[in-house]
Amino acid sequence: MTLQTPTPRIDPSPASSAAPLVDPFGRAIRYLRVSVTDRCDFRCVYCMAEEMTFLPKAELLTLEELDRLCSSFIRFGVGKLRLTGGEPLVRRDVMTLIRSLSRHLGTGALEELTLTTNGSQLARHAADLAACGVRRINVSLDTLDPAKFLAITRWGKFEKVMDGIAAAKAAGIKVKINAVALKGVNDDEFDSLIRWCGENGHDLTLIEVMPMGDIGGEDRLDQYLPLSQVRADLARRWTLTETDYRTGGPARYVRVEETGGRLGFITPLTHNFCESCNRVRLTCTGTLYMCLGQDDAADLRAPLRADPTDAALEAAIREAILRKPKGHDFFIDRRHTQPAVARHMSVTGG
Repeated sequence: MTLQTPTPRIDPSPASSAAPLVDPFGRAIRYLRVSVTDRCDFRCVYCMAEEMTFLPKAELLTLEELDRLCSSFIRFGVGKLRLTGGEPLVRRDVMTLIRSLSRHLGTGALEELTLTTNGSQLARHAADLAACGVRRINVSLDTLDPAKFLAITRWGKFEKVMDGIAAAKAAGIKVKINAVALKGVNDDEFDSLIRWCGENGHDLTLIEVMPMGDIGGEDRLDQYLPLSQVRADLARRWTLTETDYRTGGPARYVRVEETGGRLGFITPLTHNFCESCNRVRLTCTGTLYMCLGQDDAADLRAPLRADPTDAALEAAIREAILRKPKGHDFFIDRRHTQPAVARHMSVTGG
């Protein structure tokens, strides 16, 4: 499949495309995360219920529409574009979209094109991703124990993910491992994850559980492990040196002196990262969420389809950014046991 020639439209004026997106708190929006599908071939226990109802395919934006939306944000100065899901690589013909978006790398308008994946499809796509200019990816991997991996993902195949990570590394793609910290599940594996990542040249980021969506009877309070506690524990065995390294996302990194690798912490609950948030999230239906932890959203599909000149779309994007809140509403404690937002993480991407 190839992307169809888009409907002819008038290019936006230089003035409109040059003006950056700035929210009410003076934060320039430089990072767009795009969920190309809400579907996934895993059913991770902290992310979704095992019996999920996904969006009808007819409701999804076409690949051409996703390209057009992403390109609009790039005109506004977004320099980093991350494709997410669900699992982005299960979307049919997704490589067609990635090849098309890579043209913005060639012009220099886009600084980085990357994705977050569970690794299940990486073995067959890694070489193509590298050819498209993808230099760095995040792979979600919460354990190195195959039996525990199956229990966490419900449907995942550990060896397939390991093969995918190896294929990405062979293709010259830098792999960062993302691990959700789960109390009583993988909290005895952080040392081995740090060691394994160091041996294989991968950075590692630990992530707190986020209270998003009904996960089918699982209790997130039981899953929740504060990373402040984890870091203090790790510091007893590893030399953790503060760094100013940033990737554009919310992680705060230290250097693990014993391995030479980086260890990141994403802490939406124990220490939120809202003050420097430069991100917005676009769903596969064209809904823009200005904050992962709030429900306010803007419909970009209607203006996208109504006006071939992109004028209505650009106006809708600007209006949405002016509603970006100062911070999220994530809480997990005995008084806040229900999800902070009803939508699942797979709707907006991680």
